[in-house]
Amino acid sequence: MTKLLIVDDNEQITEIVRSFAEKEGMSADIASDGREALERFREQSYDLILLDVMMPEPDGYQVLRRIRQESQVPVILLTARGEDYERIMGLDYGADDYIVKPFSLGELMARIRAVLRRMPGSAEPKVELGNLVLDLDSYECQVNGETIPLTVKEFAILYLLAGHVGRVFTRDAILDRVWGDDYYGDARTVDSHITRLRAKLPARELRQWDIVTVRGVGYKLEKMSAE
Repeated sequence: MTKLLIVDDNEQITEIVRSFAEKEGMSADIASDGREALERFREQSYDLILLDVMMPEPDGYQVLRRIRQESQVPVILLTARGEDYERIMGLDYGADDYIVKPFSLGELMARIRAVLRRMPGSAEPKVELGNLVLDLDSYECQVNGETIPLTVKEFAILYLLAGHVGRVFTRDAILDRVWGDDYYGDARTVDSHITRLRAKLPARELRQWDIVTVRGVGYKLEKMSAE
């Protein structure tokens, strides 16, 4: 059974979301502020965390940064404000998705299911996408059955993008996920690694997916439609 942690200082919202999640076959715990959220996160194992941004003691962004120092548990941010810079900041801090209030419960559950589907499971650490296979145990990349020699960082970038097909990662988000939040190098490091990674991959027509540059933002991996 999927287990959620719902973090929001609005009791009405948390109770409604918990009730709906339980009807969908999930279980849920509730935390009413950032401090309680971190306590529950460290005491229990959760499949996904719904995290309100505007909270006291500390706020959602601070909670997310602390969670990412310890875990890659999926996190969906909830907020009443939907400005682009706030969404980008949340994704840079390591959020897996971002939903703006007010939202429909049906949409929220769909977002939860979508995030859970694209997260690599710890029991079977493989990502398979068409003719691409990435094995986290051996750090081996195969395309069309052929092993592609990648560095650890190149593999980690491709594994991150392939595990979240269609999602755009900013350069800072990739730095944080792959190099860690204690790395203080230039974001152009990501560009150089992407360039070398692309050079090692088979020609585009031999793949069923592509690493796409999103101008001014970052990168994503997309499936290519059949001609």
